[in-house]
Amino acid sequence: MALSRSGKTGPLSDLIVVDLTRYLSGPYCTLLLADLGARVVKIESPGNGDDSRYVPPIEDGKSAYFMSINRGKESIALDLKNPEHRAILENMLEGADILVENFRPGVMDKLGYSAEFLAGRYPSLVYGSISGFGQTGPWRDLPAYDLVVQALSGMMSINGYPDGPPTRVGTSIGDLCAGVYAALAILAAVNERRRTGRGSRVDVAMLDCQVALLESHYMRHNVTGEEPGRVGSRHPLITPFDTFACADGYIVICTVGDAMYRNLVKAIGLPELQEHPLYRTPKDRLANGEALKSELEAHLGKAGREHWLKIVGEAGIPCSPINSIPEMADNEQLKARGLFVNVEADGFSYRAVRTPVRTRPGHDPAFSERAPMIDEHGDKIRAELADAG
Repeated sequence: MALSRSGKTGPLSDLIVVDLTRYLSGPYCTLLLADLGARVVKIESPGNGDDSRYVPPIEDGKSAYFMSINRGKESIALDLKNPEHRAILENMLEGADILVENFRPGVMDKLGYSAEFLAGRYPSLVYGSISGFGQTGPWRDLPAYDLVVQALSGMMSINGYPDGPPTRVGTSIGDLCAGVYAALAILAAVNERRRTGRGSRVDVAMLDCQVALLESHYMRHNVTGEEPGRVGSRHPLITPFDTFACADGYIVICTVGDAMYRNLVKAIGLPELQEHPLYRTPKDRLANGEALKSELEAHLGKAGREHWLKIVGEAGIPCSPINSIPEMADNEQLKARGLFVNVEADGFSYRAVRTPVRTRPGHDPAFSERAPMIDEHGDKIRAELADAG
């Protein structure tokens, strides 16, 4: 008994994923796989399904949150304590390539689907687990959410301004990065299986992933003994590399090296700062960063953002407005890249952000199937398994 392959044309169209995930980290991982062509079958509890179906905003009875991270998947409702439903899951696993779950460690063991059981019964299965702290270590059984791992990892300690409190990054990077790393690790395990014929266990911890993102901060602490702190939007090692106030808002300007700095101050009309004794070298500019920023902002405040962005950009210096989310959504570069897709969702349509991975020049096909209703594909999957048997 086996499920059929995806009818999509993406690079992962030969893979079948059984998805036991919920909330964000796991569903984001399987969304990446689905957008690249894999057939993803989401297993949900009968009745309410994934709890994220009820996260607001709710439009026409559907959660925008749920829809955004469960596009292109199928849904079947199974009670994994029911022997008949367990048999359906096990039949699905006979032909599946990948199983993904993000339960707390130990839950799969209690359900009777330990890593040892799965490896013995389905030796070619790649089994991916995402959890707060991983499958090993003294904290393995503790619960964790995005805010917890942002706090524990040190991420919050470096985010914000020196005179303000530690601050959460404004998106759920604890969950999202775990999902990305899990997708990468799962595909690495699939590639290894092509050589060995055997699947493997993928163990991804949200805390590990957050610490991995702090590579340069850890390196500096390890080498110098210093404790990196909050520096606002500026680069901790390079100046000027920061946000700057203009007459009508903020822009970012990023200079690296003497030549770019000198081009900047000359272009904006402050040539005297090229050889100013406080700012002559990168080391000088870093030591006197606040004074330099004050001088630059006093001058930039004489005109608006568009004026300065044109001048700074024409000087070859990386710069940008600080876009709002609506401004980002209207960005011509993102539209040209095909980053947004329209999704029809039974009564209304919405735009979603597609997976940004490109496997060839130009636009890969943009898969824009809507998210499934609870158990929407249950009858179809049961019939498919019966026919295969």
